Amino acid sequence: MLAMKSKRGGQLFVVTAYVSALIAALVVGHAISGKHPILIAAASDFAATVVVFAFSALLDNSSVYDPYWSVAPFPVALYWTVAAPPGTFGLRQALILVLVAVWGCRLTANWALRWRGPADEDFRYLEIRGKTGRAYWPASFVAIHLMPTVWVFLGLLPLYPALTQSGFAIGDIAAAFIAALAIASETIADHQLRKFLRSPREPGAVLDAGLWSRCRHPNYLGEIVFWWGLFLFGLAANPVWLWSVVGPLSITLLFVFVSVPWMDRRMASRHTAWAAHMKKTPALLPRPWSSG
Repeated sequence: MLAMKSKRGGQLFVVTAYVSALIAALVVGHAISGKHPILIAAASDFAATVVVFAFSALLDNSSVYDPYWSVAPFPVALYWTVAAPPGTFGLRQALILVLVAVWGCRLTANWALRWRGPADEDFRYLEIRGKTGRAYWPASFVAIHLMPTVWVFLGLLPLYPALTQSGFAIGDIAAAFIAALAIASETIADHQLRKFLRSPREPGAVLDAGLWSRCRHPNYLGEIVFWWGLFLFGLAANPVWLWSVVGPLSITLLFVFVSVPWMDRRMASRHTAWAAHMKKTPALLPRPWSSG
């Protein structure tokens, strides 16, 4: 493909991809209107993922999908809010929509700032390319596009009872506090990382100050905690939905067993100080007795 080479051109390409994905989601949703809202959202989510995958293949860069993690949740939450019975909307629904919107905008903006353009593809995808060869794009569809969509959708399931049932409980206050705290910690961690990357430093140095002195991946920890906050909204609305714990649990396992080890290997291969940093600093859960 004669793809644009500038960052701005790449951003326009990504915007086009996501507008097209939204249109596809709306078309599919309309085609199966009358079905259960969860089924409609799932089918629309899948259709949007397929469209984004097509644009990824067109650009030959799977990082086109990266913003999907933070872009998709708000439309799903908004749809379930609109699909709720009349008179359902209240403080709980407003809090959820605001929190999901703030989280999504912040995370998407963070990706946009760090993505350098059409030639910039996540290092993990490059490793998958090297291992899969000609089978890369089928592997990309399943591992890079479809599975994250499934994980995010599972993480959103607790929001269905929270958004479609009226009421407000103490559990909602706890859920809102935890989700907001997670967003704040991710924001602080990303700010500290950007400041570190822009500052003069010794070759091989690692960030071990601020939140990064408490654990090696405070941004990942904030992300995990955010999804548990969403789960608590669902539990506060309807305890029967305890089974939807599969959502935040699956996302937690994804970070613990995939994202953290992968990033640690990456950092150890690029920074000589990382091995020592791993020995003294926990991966995710800070040690409360540590002075940092």
